[in-house]
Amino acid sequence: MVDSVAELAGRLTGADAGGWTPEGVRALVAGLGWTWTDAASGPVIGTGRAAGDARLRPVGAMEERYAEGEAYLELAVPVGLAEPDAGSQAAAFRAVRDELTAALGAASIMGVYGSLGPFYDSGPLWGTPFLRWRDRPNTLELRAGKAGPELILQPTDPVENWFWRQGIGEEHSITGFFGSRNDPSNGGLGFPGGWDARSWETVTGALADFLGMLPAETTALGTSVSMPVYGQLPEGGAPILFDVSCRDRLSLGCFAPDDFDPSALGWGTVGKHPGTRKVWPDDDDPQWRIDAGGPGEPSGRALAETLVATARAVGVRTPADLIVGGEASYMDAYHVRFYGLGLKTG
Repeated sequence: MVDSVAELAGRLTGADAGGWTPEGVRALVAGLGWTWTDAASGPVIGTGRAAGDARLRPVGAMEERYAEGEAYLELAVPVGLAEPDAGSQAAAFRAVRDELTAALGAASIMGVYGSLGPFYDSGPLWGTPFLRWRDRPNTLELRAGKAGPELILQPTDPVENWFWRQGIGEEHSITGFFGSRNDPSNGGLGFPGGWDARSWETVTGALADFLGMLPAETTALGTSVSMPVYGQLPEGGAPILFDVSCRDRLSLGCFAPDDFDPSALGWGTVGKHPGTRKVWPDDDDPQWRIDAGGPGEPSGRALAETLVATARAVGVRTPADLIVGGEASYMDAYHVRFYGLGLKTG
């Protein structure tokens, strides 16, 4: 009989990988009752699960600097298959997320990898959500795989070493966002420094990546984003310019000055975007808004261009003058750092 995902998670968290040495990992696989077949491309781990074989990630030349004697960095076990569209993938991830949360409690860490995942991997095009149940010496992670959700058992230190060393201050050196709970499991967890966008082109690209996948990722994670964005103006003051709201759909609100008409830049009223009443019941607060759609629907680039063009038109001079409100840093029980935007938080 094949384990449920929750049962599999319990077996993985209780397993001993023997320091992730070759002998330790072979014993881990045998203890799980799985088969090991050597192949030219690496070990094939037969699990008997419908979602397919498990994969081991060996430490290669790119990963050696982050490892501390481990021969392998992760055991990835597919736990679900879904159609490739964003809605189906997000729903499959969410179903596993709900099952694991009921069995293990809330994850220690949640977030989105963006275009740069651990050890410089790229993720699926629909989104890159992840959840981690952090422990030592190993951490269990739910990650978006290429065909569906995957459970990852990994030694804790290498993946955290990799993340820490990305804080070099270069544009796009860290992508996505990273949230952690105030929980004993996160004791000793480090947070790298971020980076600052140096051009409006960089801001546009970062916002495009963030907005295009956001409703799929918040749906998958079972959370929401409520992000006010402020603009420092030459005459003084930093009024709110935008509100980014996303759970299962992405809505953008614009608080334009009374003497400015943003309709030419792509904004509409509630008459054009009636679905936004679920977010902002008052038709005039904000007056200007966009219903960008659900998983897989937003045009990230077009939305980003609208936001940047509007900010510049009302007088925001540089990317350093565009500020993410500190309120956005709290998503349910998680404190979140929006590394991938390259914008100040205040």
